[in-house]
Amino acid sequence: MAAASGPTVRGRQLGSELRRLREQAGKKIEDVAEHLECSMSKISRVETGKAPIKARDVRDLLHWFGVEDEAQVEAVMQIHKDAQQQGWWAHYEEVLPSGMATYAGLESDARILRSYEPIFVHGLLQTEDYAKAVIGAVRPSELEEIERLVRFRKERQERLTSKSNPLDLWVVVEEAALRRPVGGKEAMRAQIEYLIEQVALPNVTMQIMPTAKGAHIAMAGTFSLLEFEPQTPTVVYVDSIAGNVYLEKERDVRKFIQTFDLVRAAAPDPQETPAILEDLAEEMRKK
Repeated sequence: MAAASGPTVRGRQLGSELRRLREQAGKKIEDVAEHLECSMSKISRVETGKAPIKARDVRDLLHWFGVEDEAQVEAVMQIHKDAQQQGWWAHYEEVLPSGMATYAGLESDARILRSYEPIFVHGLLQTEDYAKAVIGAVRPSELEEIERLVRFRKERQERLTSKSNPLDLWVVVEEAALRRPVGGKEAMRAQIEYLIEQVALPNVTMQIMPTAKGAHIAMAGTFSLLEFEPQTPTVVYVDSIAGNVYLEKERDVRKFIQTFDLVRAAAPDPQETPAILEDLAEEMRKK
C-alpha cells in the first residue's frame, strides 16, 4: 500500500482491507451489521471508504474475523489512524459542493489524472478570473464564498508544480469550451495565454477536440480517471448537474479507460496544441 497516501485514499484502503478480511472469514455484510449493531448500508459505506469507523470497532472486527497476527492488526490500525487525519481541503469543506471534498482527497493522492472536458477548461488549468466567472455562474453565492472556492481551486493546482510529486495531467478539451468567452473576452484571452504556459510543463498534456470533428464517443459528458500507486485501484469520477458519481468496479473503469483512449486518438496530436492555442489567442486579440 502507498505509504504516502492521504486520508481519503487511506480510508478506501482500510475499507478494502476490512472487506477482504470479512470475506476471508466467511462473513456477510449483514453479519457485520448485526455484530456492530448498525445498518448494512453503513457497513457498505465503510468498505468503500465513504464512511468513518471507530478504532475500537476496527479492533473488534479484526478479532471477530480471526486476525491473530499482532503485526497485521497494527498495520490495519495504522491505516485507520492515517485515514482520520485531516487533508488540506478540510478548512474549505463548509463551502464545497457535495462530494468535492472526496474528490480533492483523491486528486491529492493521484499519480495520473486523465480527463475529458466538453464544457469548461479543466479546474487545474483555470486562471483566477476564469474560475471566478465559472463558479459565480454555476453556483451563484456570496462573493466571499466564491473567493474561497477560487482559493481552493488554486490550491489544488499546486500539484502540477510540486517538486516532490507532481501530478501527471492529460486533458482532452472541446474547442467549443475554449471559444466560450467565460468572464468576458479579455478574461478568456488571458485564460488561453495561461494554457499556452501550462502545456509547456512536462507533466501537462492537452489535446483540443475540433468542433468540426462532429460526434464522438465521449460526448455524453465530463469524466476523469484518477490513477494511484499500483496496489490502489483506479477511480472514475463522473460529474454532472445531477451530482457526482465515483465508479470503482473493474468493468466500469475499463469502459472509461477505453473511452478516453478512443477520444484522445480522435483528437489532434498534443504537439499541435500550442499552435492551436496560439491561433485562438490571436483571434481573440483581433476581436
